[in-house]
Amino acid sequence: MVKICCIGAGYVGGPTMAVIALKCPDIEVVVVDIAEPRINAWNSDHLPIYEPGLDEVVKECRGRNLFFSTDVEKHVCEADIVFVSVNTPTKTQGLGAGKAADLTYWESAARMIADVSKSDKIVVEKSTVPVKTAEAIERILTHNNKGINFNILSNPEFLAEGTAIKDLFNPDRVLIGGRETPEGLKAIEALKDVYAHWVPVDRILCTNLWSAELSKLAANAFLAQRISSVNAMSALCEATGADVSQVSHAIGTDSRIGPKFLGASVGFGGSCFQKDILNLVYICECNGLPEVANYWKQVVKVNDYQKNRFVNRVVSSMFNTVSTKKIAILGFAFKADTGDTRETPAIDVCKGLLGDKARLSIYDPQVPESQITRDLSMKKYDWDHPAHLQPYSPTCIKEVQVVSDAYQAVKDAHGICILTEWDEFKNLDYQKVYDNMQKPAFIFDGRNVVDVKKLREIGFIVYSIGKPLDSWLKDMPAVA
Repeated sequence: MVKICCIGAGYVGGPTMAVIALKCPDIEVVVVDIAEPRINAWNSDHLPIYEPGLDEVVKECRGRNLFFSTDVEKHVCEADIVFVSVNTPTKTQGLGAGKAADLTYWESAARMIADVSKSDKIVVEKSTVPVKTAEAIERILTHNNKGINFNILSNPEFLAEGTAIKDLFNPDRVLIGGRETPEGLKAIEALKDVYAHWVPVDRILCTNLWSAELSKLAANAFLAQRISSVNAMSALCEATGADVSQVSHAIGTDSRIGPKFLGASVGFGGSCFQKDILNLVYICECNGLPEVANYWKQVVKVNDYQKNRFVNRVVSSMFNTVSTKKIAILGFAFKADTGDTRETPAIDVCKGLLGDKARLSIYDPQVPESQITRDLSMKKYDWDHPAHLQPYSPTCIKEVQVVSDAYQAVKDAHGICILTEWDEFKNLDYQKVYDNMQKPAFIFDGRNVVDVKKLREIGFIVYSIGKPLDSWLKDMPAVA
């Protein structure tokens, strides 16, 4: 039986290995992590991450050919294929701080693999890593190989949170990069055979190592670029009276552009987009391409601009101050159908409102209070380090209340900010919401989920990203 071990039981490692175990009953899959609470959660009825369909997959395979363990060295030693899916956070200090990827955890994993291995192995990059990481890992392994052969492959993950299981079941493509040597090509075929259990062979793309590594960064950069482009248009729409939804639909019907990722919002978030673009910027700068670096840097700048613009719109609309006013925050996750809050726009929006001394009442159906408190207490980029290494202040933010119900959040609020597109926010009884709010009652829709016309008829003053402005707002521009 082929044995696979995955180092890292996070958002990529856990779901990916669960699906491999489900689709390949003849392969033993073990997910290892040094964080005991996380592994305990994977072995319980309450998985550490929320993802539609994940529960069913894990429960079907766990104990059969899918296992979760803290005995990292044992399972790495026994594996034929080792996936490495550890964090690659943005560096917070030193060379490349704020842009370059911190490969501390990757290097540590590589050294451990070299130390404990007693047989030849295929080592697979599953984390998003900078171009040429494989070369660095290769050097570590070959200088500590004790006569053991290691073949390095890049197999970046393209799943989207919220649809991860669906994406893994039916991927647009599986990308495998390796050395173009006899040994490298043999390793590519071995990994290709795993995916071929359920993925059509014509969707399994094989490239050299550097192309595979760069393709992941490029894919995320292109997707984020589309979001920043439509968000830039949303500001222009508000200024001219155009409707960004109509503009998006019009350009999305062009087959060369397509309709996806053209929804205006308060900004993009998630674990990859900003991190990968900043990484791309750093690589461009290191390779003497400042013009290219500045081009991609602008995608992040527009995203920051959109979040600041939203906060400024809230404050300026409410008589230029939210001091001591209760603002309900509906949604904290960076998108619907996930509990992930990494780089969620909600963090910057909440901090911006708190900076003007607002009182926040936050509700999200999948994000626990402990996570929200930690996110609002943490410095930028610290979230992407393992939990046990995250600096965390136990002091709760005094002006933040986390509640378990949307109606509780909005009770007596002066304004509502919708920051995640959860379906339940579309279906709230807004007459009831209005009746229980301070007047005038404001709704700031950062995801374009509400029926603006209907809400205005109820009596709300509504701001919806990229939509024609409420007459109340027209003389209150969202400027810093």
